[in-house]
Amino acid sequence: MSSTPNEAAPLKPLHGGPLVLLTIAVAFSTFMEVLDMTIVNVAVPHIAGSLGVSSSEGTWTISSYALASAIMQPLTGWLAKRFGEVKTFVASVLLFVVFSMLCGLASSMPMLVICRLLQGAGSGPMVALSLTLLLSSYPKAKQGIALALWAMTVVVAPIFGPILGGWLTDNFSWPWIFYINVPVGLLAAVITWALLRKRETKTSRTPIDAIGLLLLVVGVGSLQFMLDNGNDNDWFASPMILALGITALVCLTFLIVWEIHAKHPVVDLSLFKRRNFTVGVTALSLGMMAFFGINVVFPLWLQTTLNYTATWAGLATAPVGILAFLMAPVIGANINRLELRAVVTLAFMIFAGTSYWFASFDSSASFATLVLPRFVMGAGIACFFIPLNQIYLSGLPGEDIASASGLANFCRTMGSSVSTAASVTLWQHRGEFHHAVLTESVNPASTGATSFLQQLSQMGATGKTGLALVDQLVTREALTLAVNDVFWVCAVLFLALIPLLWLAKPPFGSAGGAVGH
Repeated sequence: MSSTPNEAAPLKPLHGGPLVLLTIAVAFSTFMEVLDMTIVNVAVPHIAGSLGVSSSEGTWTISSYALASAIMQPLTGWLAKRFGEVKTFVASVLLFVVFSMLCGLASSMPMLVICRLLQGAGSGPMVALSLTLLLSSYPKAKQGIALALWAMTVVVAPIFGPILGGWLTDNFSWPWIFYINVPVGLLAAVITWALLRKRETKTSRTPIDAIGLLLLVVGVGSLQFMLDNGNDNDWFASPMILALGITALVCLTFLIVWEIHAKHPVVDLSLFKRRNFTVGVTALSLGMMAFFGINVVFPLWLQTTLNYTATWAGLATAPVGILAFLMAPVIGANINRLELRAVVTLAFMIFAGTSYWFASFDSSASFATLVLPRFVMGAGIACFFIPLNQIYLSGLPGEDIASASGLANFCRTMGSSVSTAASVTLWQHRGEFHHAVLTESVNPASTGATSFLQQLSQMGATGKTGLALVDQLVTREALTLAVNDVFWVCAVLFLALIPLLWLAKPPFGSAGGAVGH
């Protein structure tokens, strides 16, 4: 069956029931894909215990998925042009479902890691194509709403991942974090295929750029693996991490040069010739770096230093989604009326302000105190993701939307990976620094230290026991001061990004011919 539309008669956008149904299907499939980035995080100890491996080996379930997904994201545009956007999306959802099922059934760690790799590879194009399909199905006047719905799905899913993962693991068992994808994915695939199979985009039999593909797989694979494992292996002091870093640098440098001159590039780097795309994607990636840094270190600090459970750490993190969820439709509906650079500037100011607010907390901060800045931060999310997506897509022709969205998603994912590695390393190093500085105050000349040790000895904690308790307190305060330092760095990065935004050039109208597929 030829599903190539007639170019002379662009398809009309969907309306009413079918549009609502498609939005729900696409949003839920995207939600599940992004959710799977973080849902496993809290289940790692359970998975490791169940399969008889260490917790550090258990983290391979996280890194294998991220690695395969990162490799596939830049290939989205090529796959969509080769097989059609609808077919590629539905196939991606179905592969995600199959490998989710197999992940749940895995009886050994190698089997689970292989299934997670294949799950990530299968689902790689899903997020970018979900945006492309929504934009092509919505009337031009309502594309802002489509963009808002998509952006909120992508932002809210990682926040709810640990909460849902913790609840499923505690109340059922770890395989259910994978089984939950099966009914949702199948339903989404059936609805999308039923509504869009006659709206397939035109395809072209472009040859495979084998050298570009090889450089991409090796380069991105090495980079992602290095970022995931660098912190545990003392970074470049480890020969393995050093080798991975050099491999990534060489392969990605050659990839850029090769793709610029390739006749049929596997990654369309010519998009970076467009000013708005370059500014939008750079601001999105660096902004995501600072935003994700806070999201990684905050729950880690709560669990390791303030002794929060995974569920309570999740609940302290979750309020960031409330204002984001409420404001997204408003921003989306008015996206063509707003000065988008000013909206994103406001977002970065909110992020910088809340980061500075976080940097003032000590280890005695109550749950309510910690939740309030997270709640305020939510206002920044809606003002950050939705306008930046509109900025980088502005002026692009319809056939380039899939490539642009895939490449932007890849840059966003890489920003998150770099952020995770950098923020945790910074936190640990600053923790060691503060521990050393605070320990200098624990000496016979310090009246505060000696009186505290005397109080401990009166309570029966003498000698080494008393000193061990003091060390625990010093570590707790050192890690709290270190987390404040991370928040400070994030606040500075947000403010430094503001001038970059104003290099984008209006108008930021609807995404080119996104509707006229």
